[in-house]
Amino acid sequence: MQIYVDADAFPKVIQEILFRAIERLRISLILVSNKNVKHPKSDLISRIVVTSGPDVADDKIVEMVQNGDLVVTADIPLASRVIEKGAYAINPRGELYTKTNINHKLAMRDLMDELRKNGEITGGPSSFNQKNIQEFANQLDKFLTKHCRKP
Repeated sequence: MQIYVDADAFPKVIQEILFRAIERLRISLILVSNKNVKHPKSDLISRIVVTSGPDVADDKIVEMVQNGDLVVTADIPLASRVIEKGAYAINPRGELYTKTNINHKLAMRDLMDELRKNGEITGGPSSFNQKNIQEFANQLDKFLTKHCRKP
């Protein structure tokens, strides 16, 4: 298993949780973005910088991801695409996207986009907070415990 990160708008505190987890379990992590993303020096962490443009990083992740891999992303359409390939997706707020819930998440995303376009609602998700950090750490730990073994 590999972990891919949609790294363009990725909270630093979540990065640190991931970096510790991959070192502990010896899992490779690939940061995919359209700009350089700083990361600790490690033989387990690599970085792919793609050209700027809509969905270029997403397309690269979908191209590389394989059955059983994990993708960390807040992008629901990307999560849907990797789930179709047999991979898993978790967002930085700790929500695991699955075959069971992804269609509902896509429909809600599309509805909210439409409501924002029409001016019926304004704003987006609530601010990222300590509870989200804890939920991500817990969900990641639960996922890795289920899908990985310590070396």
